Amino acid sequence: MQGNLNEIDIRSILQLIELGQRTGILFVETDTENHYQGGKQTSQQTLISKSYWYRNQQKCWLVFFEHGKIVYAIDGNHNLSRLQAYLRHYRLQVRLSKAKLAASLSSSLPEYACLWLLISENTISLSQAHSIIHSFIQEAIFDLLSLYQGTFSFKSSSPLTPQLATWETTALVAQIMPQVQEWKQLYPYIDSPEQLPHIVDMLRLKASLPVKTVDKLQRWADGKTSLRQLSRYLNRDILTVARAIYPYVHQGWLKMVYKNSYNPEAELKKQCNQQHRQELRIVCINDNASTSKSIESILRSHNHQLHLQQSLQIHTFTNPFEALAHLFQIQPHLILCDIMMPELNGYEICAMLRHSEAFRYLPILMLLNKDSMIYNIKSTIAGATDYLITPFQDTELLILVNKYLTFS
Repeated sequence: MQGNLNEIDIRSILQLIELGQRTGILFVETDTENHYQGGKQTSQQTLISKSYWYRNQQKCWLVFFEHGKIVYAIDGNHNLSRLQAYLRHYRLQVRLSKAKLAASLSSSLPEYACLWLLISENTISLSQAHSIIHSFIQEAIFDLLSLYQGTFSFKSSSPLTPQLATWETTALVAQIMPQVQEWKQLYPYIDSPEQLPHIVDMLRLKASLPVKTVDKLQRWADGKTSLRQLSRYLNRDILTVARAIYPYVHQGWLKMVYKNSYNPEAELKKQCNQQHRQELRIVCINDNASTSKSIESILRSHNHQLHLQQSLQIHTFTNPFEALAHLFQIQPHLILCDIMMPELNGYEICAMLRHSEAFRYLPILMLLNKDSMIYNIKSTIAGATDYLITPFQDTELLILVNKYLTFS
């Protein structure tokens, strides 16, 4: 199941997964480049959607299901900051050993692995873990129900393990949908959970509000803490937090800003574009670290044989989920992807990327462990540009890279 969100909305997609009692992963990404062009993009709903996602271009989510029920959800961020924010609410000073932390981060889902490690060590209780995962899922569903443009792909897979609980999809949507509708009413004063409240009129605040309220606002409305971070620290849904500060924003005592909004954005974009023009980027996705290192070594040591006018940047990932989360930021010119990976295989990755405007025509080379007609056909069906049989000679890799790594 796959398609565009302008053809079928998230709510309907979730209902189909639930009714079909499907087990697998829903992958959703924004498609901001083409969001707001055309004659029909004039409604207030579209305007709010544009504002909401303007600062979060090409963001992605992964939602894990078992028999139509939701097990877990992430927003493409694979560090532990979200978990740490919720642990802060419970006033837990979590200090994992370097070895255990490294083990969690090497997992395909580091946040999930770390959470279960904390449970196993009795650092957090099962009820606390249940509440944290539920909050993770609520965040993702809120964001997805606020999304009106983008692409989606559902892939059947084995259920996520270990598993703490499952949540009824319909019940979650019924709970969160009214929040999404009410959130729209806060526009244009508040339009994104990523905005940071910042005090701009302290004199009027002190003259109009009790001392305790002013103290709280000084603590949180520092221009450094986003609404989403506040909701995590306070363990409250994003709408409750936004409603609490809305009157002060409406009065003009607080201002909603974005991170780094005081920097000239045009200059930052210009610098970024200049940097991108000066380098070519290759991404290698392979759970076998030695193969990835070998590819990187060959490309670097034989760089003179690559007929390139730009410098070459090589990014390797052993974790397919981590790779998906970073691809939009890296904007590669070529992807090398192994087909045999346990969490998410190369066929699934390739098919997901081909339903994204950003990667529809990008050269994707599949790494096959043997020259099989079945593998070749499956790669072609998934959308692969070409393939390379492993193990391979240095010249074989260089020929393919020279063939497809062209700069436009």
